[in-house]
Amino acid sequence: MNHNDRRYWNMDIEPKLNTPEMREYQLGKLQEAVAWQYEHTPFHRNNMGKAGVKPDDINSYEAFSESIPIVGQAEIREVISEIGLDMNKVMTHMFGESRMEDLYMINTTSGTTGIPTPYPFVRETIEPAMEFTSRCAWRAGVRPGDRIAICFGLAMHAASTPQILCYQKYPGISLIPIGAEAGSEKILQFMQLFKATVFSGTPSLALHLIEKCPEVLGVPIKDLGIRILICGAEPGAGIPEVRQRLEEEYGAKVYDMGAGYGVSCDHPVYQGMHWVFDDYCFYELVDPDTKQPVPIEHGATGLMAATSLYPPMGGWFDLRFTMNDIHQVFTDPCPCGQSGFRYKIVGRVDDMLKIKGVPVYPASIEGVIHSFPKELTGFFRIVLDEPPPSVVPPLKMKIEYAKGIREEDLPKIEEKVLEKMHKELKIRPGDYLACAKYTGTGNQENTTVGKAL
Repeated sequence: MNHNDRRYWNMDIEPKLNTPEMREYQLGKLQEAVAWQYEHTPFHRNNMGKAGVKPDDINSYEAFSESIPIVGQAEIREVISEIGLDMNKVMTHMFGESRMEDLYMINTTSGTTGIPTPYPFVRETIEPAMEFTSRCAWRAGVRPGDRIAICFGLAMHAASTPQILCYQKYPGISLIPIGAEAGSEKILQFMQLFKATVFSGTPSLALHLIEKCPEVLGVPIKDLGIRILICGAEPGAGIPEVRQRLEEEYGAKVYDMGAGYGVSCDHPVYQGMHWVFDDYCFYELVDPDTKQPVPIEHGATGLMAATSLYPPMGGWFDLRFTMNDIHQVFTDPCPCGQSGFRYKIVGRVDDMLKIKGVPVYPASIEGVIHSFPKELTGFFRIVLDEPPPSVVPPLKMKIEYAKGIREEDLPKIEEKVLEKMHKELKIRPGDYLACAKYTGTGNQENTTVGKAL
């Protein structure tokens, strides 16, 4: 068999994903990981002390999930509050002195909700990160000869600059690190100039480039020859309507990647992302309120938490760490035939709204809005009169309608949008919606309010 035709990047490990054999392997590694964290990481040693647990107590999965505390953004803020904004001290406390001595690169989140969360990238991270990236890229169809345009924000963004390291052992490919900071014109020019075949960036940027390409280059985006889009860092690639539009406009396959160690497959109907890293990371679901374990069964939903089985590599998935994402998992065999259970992003705990007791996530609303690509641009705003999560009905929204839509068309569009929201999300935004005129920017200027969109 041609080496490039093999099913998986790692033919030794990937066929064993989500099997009893892998489960047995994980328990042994989990016990070792807990002991390592207790010995090397002050933060986790303190947490275990507060919970009254020692590494020797972890002799089963049940003991692990019932004893070790969940860690998330709230705990990070607590540490920063206690230590102050001395990030050297914060990272040494949370990751241990030995890993901080091995520090190679610092990345962060965007910091849109407050202080940016640091993502230390230690030298021990590089090999596992290359392995994960290679498994995902192989499943996404990246092969020798491809040229990958990296279009995430290069300045400190955790999803971008590390890719330059993570692809360094991938055979026969070339990287084009453009970065979102370059702006849409430069991105399009460089992708055309250097004949990129793979786009790596956010789905919203990929959608924006569809509109800009004819204006900047005088040709549709399909003419650039992009055959693969690897998207992440936000919802979009998992929303059927967004996925369909991207694939049609680019003439390419779209793959969703992230929110953990996963990547989607090439099945025509989105199946979620296959978790591809069982040998390095232990995946759990817990109840968002009680933090009690949720069994990993087909269709189960819960707050995702993960634990590194190779703790010297660092990163936030140290010990039952959660990024506040709500996942739904699927354990039945995927119709694509590839290994690994799948997960879909339902929303974020801190984004959840409750309308008459019904939980609603902005990502779900976005899915409905994107199902009307001819009528709506996809830009919308939820207007809250009081702090979330509880919303006093009706839900108030502003939605930007597409270029060429007349105001007299709005009542019919409104009716269709409301009906779909009621059918799929079990909510009706009611009589207060706002319709924003098309600006092409998502700024929703010249807004008119009334019973329209």
